[in-house]
Amino acid sequence: MTIVVTAVFTPNDGARDQVVAALEPAIAEVHEEPGCLLYAIHDAPNGQIVMIEKWESAELLDAHGVGDAVKRLNASLEGLLAEPVEVTRLTPIPAGTAHQGAL
Repeated sequence: MTIVVTAVFTPNDGARDQVVAALEPAIAEVHEEPGCLLYAIHDAPNGQIVMIEKWESAELLDAHGVGDAVKRLNASLEGLLAEPVEVTRLTPIPAGTAHQGAL
């Protein structure tokens, strides 16, 4: 079963562009990791930046979480965030067709 994850980043005042600049290199890099199906950032109306991820399995997501790309990303975000990153693993609730019921 695929795993969908959200990671919510809350930039310090005036640091939004710096946070985006820190996140951008990880997008291409992480897409090269085994099991990564989606790794994309989005602006939220409240000023937060939301990353949406989709992984082939929990095991591959776990490997990503301890990998070099995440270590580099965390280092590049140091001092730029107003609060810790909020990471949530989501489980689909089957509804409609298989295509409609999951991301």
